[in-house]
Amino acid sequence: MSHNIPLVIGIAGGSGSGKTTVVKEILNRVGADRIAYLQHDSYYKDLSGLPPTLHKEVNFDHPHSLETELLIKHIASLRDLEPVEVPIYDFSTDSRTSQTFTVKPRSVILVEGILIFTEPELRKLFDVKIYVDTDADLRFIRRLHRDITERGRTTESVIKQYQSTVRPMHLEFVEPSKRYADIIIPQGGFNTAALDMVVARIQLLLK
Repeated sequence: MSHNIPLVIGIAGGSGSGKTTVVKEILNRVGADRIAYLQHDSYYKDLSGLPPTLHKEVNFDHPHSLETELLIKHIASLRDLEPVEVPIYDFSTDSRTSQTFTVKPRSVILVEGILIFTEPELRKLFDVKIYVDTDADLRFIRRLHRDITERGRTTESVIKQYQSTVRPMHLEFVEPSKRYADIIIPQGGFNTAALDMVVARIQLLLK
């Protein structure tokens, strides 16, 4: 690999698995100034123009709910050392805001999302694929806390969504995508030995 071409790393795993904790560890230990960080969640499709009856039927845990084509273009641009304008999504209204934020090219492109290994065209862009594997009960508790505190959801709505779409889509798409991972990290960001190995591997590839 040429040192002029950014290293592209994908971090996948179920909702609440601890992907963000792993990302933070990599950012801290490799250096945030060396990493362009993209979240698949930023690329949810804008539903602001959708009628309320259809809005309720949207499955946010299915690959079709995300504009993955735009994420692929952004990764390609960053690999070509061009900055990108990433959408800002409002989860309380399920719509994109009118604003974006700029991500500049760096030595490492870090991409996080539950479904990033399910898309063949996206998957082939990753030089390293990491899957964060965590028990279902812990993932649900973390998702419940996040959706209530950060996204303005009620306990009842989170449980209903988990039963109707999150769990079925995890079993259909997310869990099977684990087969494509180069590295599987059990226990997420609390697995110090695995994180040491991942960081060492990234630093070696950068050299």
